This record gives sequence, structure tokens and C-alpha cells, in this order.
Amino acid sequence: MRDVTNVLEKRSRGAVDERMEPKLIFEKEGVYLHTNAKRSNQDTSIPGFIRIVERDGEPALEWSPLEDEGRSAPAVFYTRKDGEGGEEDTNFDPGYEPDWAVISTVKRDRDHVPARNTGEWSFSLPLSELYSLRRARFSLGRNFLVLTSRGGHPLPALHFHRGGTRELLRALQRYIILAPSPVDGRLFLSYPHDSGALSQSFDELQLLDDGGSDLVSRFIQDPYATTFGGFSKVTNFFRGALRPPESPLHPRNPQDPNGAPSAEEEPGFELITCGAELGPKPKVTRGRPLHKWEEFLDPEGRVQNPERIKELVFRGGIVPSLRKEVWKFLLGFYPWNSTAKEREDILRFKTDEYFRMKVQWKSVTEEQEMRNSLLRGYRSLIERDVSRTDRHNTFYSGNDNPGLTLLHDVLMTYCMYNFDLGYVQGMSDLLAPVLFVTQNEVESFWCLTGFMELVHQNFEESQEAMKQQLLQLSILLKALDPELCDYLDSQDSGSLCFCFRWLLIWFKREFSFEDILTLWEVLWTRRPCENFHLLLACSILESQRGELIGSDHDFNTILKHINELTMKLDLQTVLCGAEAIYLQLAQCKELPVKVQEVLGLYDPSSSEEESPDSETHERLRLLGRSQPREATAASAGGSGSTPTVPANP
Repeated sequence: MRDVTNVLEKRSRGAVDERMEPKLIFEKEGVYLHTNAKRSNQDTSIPGFIRIVERDGEPALEWSPLEDEGRSAPAVFYTRKDGEGGEEDTNFDPGYEPDWAVISTVKRDRDHVPARNTGEWSFSLPLSELYSLRRARFSLGRNFLVLTSRGGHPLPALHFHRGGTRELLRALQRYIILAPSPVDGRLFLSYPHDSGALSQSFDELQLLDDGGSDLVSRFIQDPYATTFGGFSKVTNFFRGALRPPESPLHPRNPQDPNGAPSAEEEPGFELITCGAELGPKPKVTRGRPLHKWEEFLDPEGRVQNPERIKELVFRGGIVPSLRKEVWKFLLGFYPWNSTAKEREDILRFKTDEYFRMKVQWKSVTEEQEMRNSLLRGYRSLIERDVSRTDRHNTFYSGNDNPGLTLLHDVLMTYCMYNFDLGYVQGMSDLLAPVLFVTQNEVESFWCLTGFMELVHQNFEESQEAMKQQLLQLSILLKALDPELCDYLDSQDSGSLCFCFRWLLIWFKREFSFEDILTLWEVLWTRRPCENFHLLLACSILESQRGELIGSDHDFNTILKHINELTMKLDLQTVLCGAEAIYLQLAQCKELPVKVQEVLGLYDPSSSEEESPDSETHERLRLLGRSQPREATAASAGGSGSTPTVPANP
């Protein structure tokens, strides 16, 4: 790698008198640079060109706007100048919404000179200074490329409106090795074609146990297989999702267009597939919503048989007149075994506690807040999101709406309750339906805390929970429909990142407001398993199977099609499909362990001599427990050879 200081010294002393003509290696038009969207109300997408250019034998990745095409090309390093003071700002915000993106922060211990800019946004980064490259899907499903220099400085995100990321990667691999990260299939780490530097990088990353020149030579021949040699039991699907685009380092088998290796090629990798062993999918019907409450209470007001209530809610939801009362139990505001008198005491205690927390942020003066950037940031995010959350609903529509004030105050108080997490974009989407149902500030707050107990990991900065859920979803889908998985993988969609929003806020943007009330109360029962929301995603994807496989889709059109499903899905059909998928998988006698773990069916303490379907039988019995015999008999009578799950009376 050429030393940065030597380059600067040669430029300053004029050591190079005769310069070679720049050589254009790669060029792509229609690449938009996204500037700091958070600090400006103006259009922040700038169209331009992305190029790989050799200057004096040193390759660099360059971007310039269309309006700069008549000017001289940018220099090798960039610095963005402030409009007035001219001070450098190399740590500027790339301008995307990180709370909605599957992203990881890349940190380095070594100090490097950041890439620099001679124009307003034009840049040129020597490939020797490129540390990582990420292909990411950000807030609205847009396809971005994010580059990070070895100094840890991210460049503004690039959006390829007309495609071309694969071609760019292939061109880059003439000069550098792009190695996929073993934990993030969208992140590629850049290494020079230098064995010593590569071996040193492995030692720093601690990715592999063995080392030496043999490791380096194996990595250069097949970086993917060598990297994963230190990991055991990785699913075949996940392995395929982390494979980078076609490259000379690991060409695809011409007889296998999807590039999926056989089991013989990778001993020790567990194949997640049982499609040939799955039985028929049971017919599932929905029942009536829970419409009686008093009959479940004893003389002191205790709820009798809460499991039966959960079963009724799971099968049919709750009528609007009972929704507020039942939600307070489902979300932990009241314990199921509390008496009516105890609930009065609980309400008084929780009311006092809520307003003690509320007064904490209400009493902060403007001067104090100016010295508390974290609280100031939370308030700014909340005010922005509240102003655009469910404004079509009459409870939140119009200006100076008291519903908006309550939404704001509850979210600010939650920051006091959980200051480590604070407020993250999307939490207003979770609160809005709860506040609409309870119509009460205190009750909605404590119901929100119960809801967040279930999903708080979705909003943590590391986003490990979201990555884990996407992996679990891919495991389920691979077991259900390997052909669909292979097709999505072949179209660069195998990571299922287009499902990110579904899982983050539990399908809030995909169904109508009224449907979400039903969907969430079904999910709060945690029946038939805690990952039922993943089965809902499988149900939706299976319903779109014909459209996805039967059409000439690529990644962009797949993403467009999935986004256009918003408000077009029938909730009852999706719920029936998800439950049928669960029953179909649960009845499989040789269900892979990974799938069992996702569904909560795996019991490591059970003996191998035990009947393989004994636990499945118990699950099915519990799923249909408390059903009237008449309904069960009627359902079984007309089902033929396909099992039928009865509806509620």
C-alpha cells in the first residue's frame, strides 16, 4: 500500500514532473449521492457518475455530479469545506435513517488519512484506503452503497437508480479482494492483493483460529469457504446469502445457476430442508372474537382460565367494547390473578409513578436541555415522528390535536423510564394504536412498556435481534419452500431484507389500522409460539410465490412488489395461512433442529428413545384444547384426509 504521506510529499515538492494520462477503467451514470437529509429540507439526492480511474498507476474510486462534468477531475483526496468558515468536516452525517437499516459500525484502531473532496460533494478515494463496502437497504427500501475509508470515515451513501452494483464490484476486484463478512452478508471488507497484509488483517479481526501462509493462500483461492471454515453448523441458505456476486475468486458452477453447493462440497454444514417430507397443509378457520368477559371473573374479580381467554383471542381477536380491558391483561398492566380491589391499588400506584417520571422531563429548563444533547435529540425525533404518525386517523388528525399531545408526552416519559434505549424511530407506530384503544395517558404508557418488553431488542443499536429474526425467517422459508428461497437468492434477495419493516414494527404499515388492532392482540397471546410473527411473514411470501417466481423479477422489482402489498393483504387469510404453516411443520416427523428451535418445539433434554412426534402431539392437543366437542366433531367430519383446525364457538 502506498504511504499516504509519501503521496502528499511528492505532490507538494513537485517530485513527479511528468504524469501519466488518467485511465478510465469503469464508469456508471445514474448514481445518486445522498447528502445530509437530516439537516436540510431541500432535495438531497444529487445525480452523478461513479468511476474507477487509474492515476499514475494508482486506482481510485471517484464520484462527481453531472454539473461538474465540464470541470477538471477531482484530486485524489477530498475535504468538504464549510460554506463560510472553510473548516474541514470529515465526520459529516451520511444522511440516511440508521434506525431502519440493517447496519453495523466499522471501527479501526489504526489512524488513516480520510478521503477528501475538492468540490461540494465530489470525492475520490484511493482503493488502497477503502476499508469496507456495504450494500444496504435503508428506510424506504432503497438500495444504497456505503463506503468506509480506513480512517473509519463513511462517505455519503450512493444510490444506484439504474442498477450497476454488481458490475462495480467486479471492476473493483481487479485491484482489491472483497471478502464477505461472516456475520453480515451485505458487508464486504477490502484487502489488497498482498498476502502479508491479508494475514495481518485476519489476526486483527480474529476470524480464524489457524494462521500462516497456508491460510492466506487458501483464502485467496476461496475466501468464502476459508472464512467459514472456523464456523460450525451454518445453514446452507445463510451460506448462500453471504456469497458475494460472481467473481473470479469463486465462479459459479455453470451447471448450477444459483451457485448452491452440494452437501458433499461442504461437510459439516446443516442443510435446512424438509420440503419433500412435509405433509398436507391443514385447513384452518378463524373463530368469533372474544365477546364475553364477566363470565371469566370470579366473585372477587380474578380472571379464571386465562389460557382459555388467550386461546379465544388467538382464534378470533376481541370485540371493540372489551378490547381496552383485555389489552391491559395481555400487556401486563394487570396480573391475571389480581382481584378487582388489587387492580384499583395497582392503578393508583402506576399513575403516581407515571407522573413522577413525566415531571422529570417537563421540569427541564431550556438552558438545561441545551447541555443535554441526548434528551434534546430524543425530543426532536419524537416531535418529528408524532407529526406524521397515523394522521389519517381522526384521533390524531388535524392541528393542535390533543391526541398528538398525548402521543408526544407518553413517548417523552418512556425516555425517562428507559433512558438507555430512549426513543427510536418506529416506537410512535407501536404506541399510536395502544393510545387509540385505551384513550388514557397512564394506561397507554404502561401498556407500551409491556409491548416494548416483547420487541425492545428490535430497536437496539446493534440490531442483532433483527438480523437474528431475518435469519430465522430464512430458516423457516427454506424448510417450507426451498425453490422460492433459491429463486430469491438468485435475484440477490436471499437475505429477505425487504421483510425488515414487517418484523421491526409487527406489520404496522402493511395492514389497515383496524386490522392491526386484531393482529397485535393475536400476537400478544404468544400462541402457538413466540415467533408466530415470522410465520405471518412466511404466509405472506407464500401467497406471493406465483407472482415472484412466475415473473421476470430482479431485486428492484421484487422490492417494489413487496412494498406495493401495503393495505392489499387480507388479514384473516394471512392468519389462517400462518397457523396452517405452523401445524404443517409441527406434524413433520423429522423436522430439522434449527426449525424446531425457531418454533419453540426443540427440547434438548428429551431422550432419543422418546416418540419423535410426542411433543408435536401435545402441542396440537393444546392448540385445540377447550374447543367444544360439537365444533371439533363438525370440523373433523368434513375435512376428508386433510386435518382441520376448528373455529371458536
